[in-house]
Amino acid sequence: MNQTVAPAPSRRDLSGPALRTFFNITRAWGLAADQERVLLGDPSRSTFFRWRAGPDGAELGKDVLDRISYVLGIYKALHMIFPNDEQADGWIKRANTAPGFNGRSALERMLGGQVIDLFAVREYLDAERGWN
Repeated sequence: MNQTVAPAPSRRDLSGPALRTFFNITRAWGLAADQERVLLGDPSRSTFFRWRAGPDGAELGKDVLDRISYVLGIYKALHMIFPNDEQADGWIKRANTAPGFNGRSALERMLGGQVIDLFAVREYLDAERGWN
């Protein structure tokens, strides 16, 4: 039996859906454009607003796709941990005394601008869910 393996999707194939998902999540979180830009790795304002206006046709770099992947993982974990959308979406803005947050909110940590900041929040939530 001869089976054909489908090629892995390209960054261009992933970029439009990734950006649409990202903007849906940040809308649920009530984030401002400047906060969205930081989470995406601080693209230029013109690039950011072009992505926001029409994500199809964009080809994101690996760093931006990684950042969006972390945001999606954070969002998904929160909606698995909390029983309703309001609690899940509000959690990122509440102060957190857990190690790594030092009384700051997860959003403040994520807005540090580095991929490691997104990773740290995702790792914390995975541990809370018992996935580490």
